[in-house]
Amino acid sequence: MKTSGIALALSLAAAALVLPPARFGGQADPFAAFWRARSPDEAESAARGILEGGIGFDEAWTRLRRGRSYASSVPRGLVRLRRSAGGLAYVYHVEVPDTYDPSRRYQVRVQLHGGVMGRETGAPRGAGTIGALAGAEQIYVMPFAWRDAPWWSERQEENLAAILDALKRTYNVDENHIALAGVSDGATAAYYFAMRQPTIFSSFLALNGHLMVLESPSLRIGELFPNNLLNRPLFVVNGGLDPLYPAASVGPWVEHLQRRGVDVEYRVQPDGVHDTRWWPRVEEGFEAFVREHPRDPYPPRVTWSTDRTDAHSRIAWLVVDRLAGNAGAAGLPRPDLTADVNVLQRDLSFTFGIVGAGTRVSLIQPGSNAERFGLRPGDTIAAVNGRPCADAEDLLRAAAALEPGAAVSIVATRGSGRVELAGTFEPNPPGALLLFDRRRPWGRVDAVRRGNTVTVQSYGVAAFTLLLSPDVFDFSKPITVVVNGGVRFQGRVERSLATLLKWAARDNDRTMLFGAELTLEM
Repeated sequence: MKTSGIALALSLAAAALVLPPARFGGQADPFAAFWRARSPDEAESAARGILEGGIGFDEAWTRLRRGRSYASSVPRGLVRLRRSAGGLAYVYHVEVPDTYDPSRRYQVRVQLHGGVMGRETGAPRGAGTIGALAGAEQIYVMPFAWRDAPWWSERQEENLAAILDALKRTYNVDENHIALAGVSDGATAAYYFAMRQPTIFSSFLALNGHLMVLESPSLRIGELFPNNLLNRPLFVVNGGLDPLYPAASVGPWVEHLQRRGVDVEYRVQPDGVHDTRWWPRVEEGFEAFVREHPRDPYPPRVTWSTDRTDAHSRIAWLVVDRLAGNAGAAGLPRPDLTADVNVLQRDLSFTFGIVGAGTRVSLIQPGSNAERFGLRPGDTIAAVNGRPCADAEDLLRAAAALEPGAAVSIVATRGSGRVELAGTFEPNPPGALLLFDRRRPWGRVDAVRRGNTVTVQSYGVAAFTLLLSPDVFDFSKPITVVVNGGVRFQGRVERSLATLLKWAARDNDRTMLFGAELTLEM
């Protein structure tokens, strides 16, 4: 893809097509302002005009599915942009094919970079293009993060959502092929977004990252729910010689996700280090994975766990409205939740209790050997039983040589000093632990749709809303909702133009439209 070095001082939304007001039954088309809106808030305001304009549900449904018209006179090549929010300026670049055709829907890849915590500003490095990681013809979005606005923050959750909303108002985007990929810190962030904000994305591609970095207390992340990874497929790549996140260290965690039912394709690059020189070998499989995993806007099965209702409360057609406050913040979930991805069945891969980046300790599992030895997050292991550990491979080999009951000595650097630790290797017995601790009350809803019947299992949730689409529900027939084994609702549900417009304004998505809301109290 050819790129342009011209800086464009515009926002994508401002570049959207502006048409003269169309006529509708002799009057100005009430949809004109809706299509011209530059944000979900503006679209919701414009929706009031549609409600007052005499348009019926069927007409509105047809027009929303068809969507806005797109201009051909839009920026192509490398488009340099920025948006401001909360007193911060977020720089992002968009690469658009020079052959962009507004009549065609384009696949999108959001690409997250690494090295976040070492960046003091959000300025791009280098040209800020997709560069060597280019794949199939598509639109590439490259946002930038830094220490004060890392990927794993609500600031960036809001930023990415706003960027994609603006993109869809200017370019003809295939809403069901928006993939999020990242390298290193960006790969770790792919796991984060899959647990927090999966509805908009079709798949997540984590290259040279590690899920468990997100457990580090230094990142100050709120509650995370690995069970939410069940909602979207993941493509994971790690190098065998990566000094930070070697495949031998990441692999057991990926295998745990797979055993728990998460759709993960794992591509180990045996000679790979902490870069992407393996990309030519992976590119074809990467793009095939994205192509073959479109988003289903109305998946028949969804699961969602959350500790909040002001954010992170929705997956596709399910919204958690209120928590009951009785989902335990400490200990394991109740027996009916033991299949949760957050519950790890320990084996020898996890018994020492270290999660690290190379030889540097990122976190210590509570109650583990590592905790009893006195290791701390931030320590760097220099030697085990006299065997120098220069990288993660050395450390893994040293750990693999340990036998239960063996005496162990560890030399580690801590800050500017050096510590010597000793103890006995006493692997924890097989059992269960939580990947991410629970510090706050939380709830979970599992919902399965078959025809006009939705079967729900709910824990710790006092109220939730089902968003009903005419694409998958027959509104001429009764709808049945079964919650925890009992019929909670059965009857006809009327279509609502107000509901249709509310969610169309918020989602800005032609393929995911809802004609009614059904809120159930527990």
